[in-house]
Amino acid sequence: MLLIPSIDLRGGKCVRLLKGDFAAETRYELAPDQLLWRYRQLGASWLHLVDLDAARDGTLTPDNPNRPLIQRLAAPRALALQVGGGIRTRASIEELFALGVARAVVGSAAVEQREEVLQWLAIYGPDRICLAFDVKLDEQRVPRLRTRGWKHATALSLWDAMDAFGGSALKYVLCTDIDRDGALAGPNLTLYDECLRRFPRIQWQASGGIGSGSDLAALAAHGLPAAISGKALLEGRIAPEELRPYLPNA
Repeated sequence: MLLIPSIDLRGGKCVRLLKGDFAAETRYELAPDQLLWRYRQLGASWLHLVDLDAARDGTLTPDNPNRPLIQRLAAPRALALQVGGGIRTRASIEELFALGVARAVVGSAAVEQREEVLQWLAIYGPDRICLAFDVKLDEQRVPRLRTRGWKHATALSLWDAMDAFGGSALKYVLCTDIDRDGALAGPNLTLYDECLRRFPRIQWQASGGIGSGSDLAALAAHGLPAAISGKALLEGRIAPEELRPYLPNA
């Protein structure tokens, strides 16, 4: 299993939200540049960046303070970057690639603009596009999708969304359990088991709830190809020796 450290950007700063709530923000004093090099030294090969301002506003505006920061993080090629937040158009993808980003993470558009996203997969190839589905479990434990920075609830299930991309070149899918995100309460192994059972050829990225080395070991034991961790790594909750099995350059 590959561990991908995550940094959430808001106003040019490194932050974490609790369960996707913009009012429940923790801001960290460490600069994103410092974190990138810390993760590189630990042995990471990829870094996951979320532009929260773009995710909330639904667009990559010229005055977005995170844009020059993303370019600066991509410039040294120290880590391959996958970046999400506010990607609604092909122009947004082109802009990120021009900044040096290796993979674009498409969230809301994958739900609202499926035909366009299918075109993007065909144009750029499956290695450069990752779909991101953010879910909340309903009373029947069905994972229902949320979009627009987790603000808009939909009736669409994760399984419906995945079926809509059947037959495409889709390879990477990031699935976040919103109720676990930032809570350090452990990942939703039941959800990811079902993801793997239903769509075994997908390179799933598990996100939400990782708080310890044992959580990483559990995800690996369940066969997850990749896991994304933000808060636990930011706060040094997992010892380097527990991280090394999941970092290719350790």
